[in-house]
Amino acid sequence: MAGVTTSPSISPPAIRSGGAPVRSGASAARLDGWARRLPLLPALLYVIVVTQVPFVLTIWYSLLNWNLLNPAPAKFAGLQNYLTVATDPSIRVAILNTIILTICAVAISVVLGVAIAMLLNQDIFGKGVLRTLMIGPFLIMPTAGALMWKDTLLNPITGLIGYVLGPIGLGRVDWINQFPMATIIGLEVWRWTPFMMLIVLAGLQSQNMEVVEAATVDGARAGQIFRHITLPTIRPFVELGALLGSLFIVQTFDTIFMTTQGGPGEATTNLPFKLYLVAFQGFDIGKASAIGVVAVVLTIIVASFALRTLFTIFHVEARR
Repeated sequence: MAGVTTSPSISPPAIRSGGAPVRSGASAARLDGWARRLPLLPALLYVIVVTQVPFVLTIWYSLLNWNLLNPAPAKFAGLQNYLTVATDPSIRVAILNTIILTICAVAISVVLGVAIAMLLNQDIFGKGVLRTLMIGPFLIMPTAGALMWKDTLLNPITGLIGYVLGPIGLGRVDWINQFPMATIIGLEVWRWTPFMMLIVLAGLQSQNMEVVEAATVDGARAGQIFRHITLPTIRPFVELGALLGSLFIVQTFDTIFMTTQGGPGEATTNLPFKLYLVAFQGFDIGKASAIGVVAVVLTIIVASFALRTLFTIFHVEARR
């Protein structure tokens, strides 16, 4: 009819044959995404319960003045435990020992692991047997390995190393008491070098040998091939090994407990062993929890520093 304006037509929502509206593409994608993630929910809850809940409780305990030898109930102390940790000279010594042990053990293990992986990647006689023998130290329980080194190899009276080094005048050296930190670093290197070797060897197995052969035909030397071809190939594997090694070595406890007991004095007392002394000998739950939180923060810092350093080194080598 003239003079009558018609409003724009609004189409009704699409209806399925059964009467239910059809979902839009975005909502359907969201629902499908949630449906795919739903089976992962139990695993996520398990991880939260096992890892995050204990860490949150540790942070809460670190804010309490709670000593099991004191019959008084635990009281809220705020940041007092962290101030005590920051001003305690023995804690600073433990942090320094942890950093020295982690950096030295990881660096030496990476270098030896790369060298051994390069050797086992060649066509040599008995390569399978050598590879199996090299994995051995990583498969031995840390406690058993530490006792073996302490009583069988490094004993100044009956140790095998003293017997071998006797002709050059080093047969009676008490390695554990005279060189405690070097001994602990050596034991950790012995334990973690096979781990680094396995990771680097996996990277070498994925290397394109046609490129290496072409470089050899063009007259490239072994050092040039390693620097410009092999090193960039294995860099992610070396970074992964250094990262995992840092995360585990910074938590070293069993080797120190079975060999030096943190001594002589505090020469080999790292943060995990200091936490053990405070928690299970001093029964100071609040201070021990604060040390545990500091140890977690230190672990993150060490891992980040290791990755940044390795990336810088390999970046410089790749540009040469």
